[in-house]
Amino acid sequence: MQGTNPRAARIAALIQRVIASNMESTLHDKRLKNVTITDVKVTNDLQLAKVYWTTISHTGNDEGERKRAQTALNQARGRLRTMVGAKAGLRLTPQLQFIFDEVPGEAHEIDDIIVAARRRDEELARMRANAQYAGEADPYRHDEDETEERLEHEDKDEYNEYDGDVVTVEELEDFDDDEDAVDGSDDDPVDPAELDPQSTIDGAQD
Repeated sequence: MQGTNPRAARIAALIQRVIASNMESTLHDKRLKNVTITDVKVTNDLQLAKVYWTTISHTGNDEGERKRAQTALNQARGRLRTMVGAKAGLRLTPQLQFIFDEVPGEAHEIDDIIVAARRRDEELARMRANAQYAGEADPYRHDEDETEERLEHEDKDEYNEYDGDVVTVEELEDFDDDEDAVDGSDDDPVDPAELDPQSTIDGAQD
């Protein structure tokens, strides 16, 4: 059972630090130049330490490199255990088991997928920005255009409904002039005092 007590956790962290900082300088193995230690789990009885590792490139697809590194770690297991015991000062050093860590590679692949998706989105955005319509400048009708057109038709219909009664300003002015002419044809009432007395008598005799 993997360690869940504080002592197992402390020993696991100590083993990881010692192996990660001394593996390359101690072993001088080219097969391990890209190997990095990602985690260590120690069982509660402190008998076994599971050492998780991966490659710096996180490829996971190069099976040849992975197998060579795994072989090198297995061959150096005894030397690494001795080194851990000496540098960590442990009275009982756990057995080391090296396990390839799939998580960093999967996380790297997810990052690649996210980056590729963002690039596709950016490319689509540029294509939309540079796209030109084959027909009209904008073949799509908008609500505001339809509203404006409807109001314009309503104005025309209202004008046509009263078209027979609509007159221009000039026609109104001519109409006022004609009214003045008709009113001017009737003489203003004559004051009897201004009439010639003889004319008044003659008019009465007639």
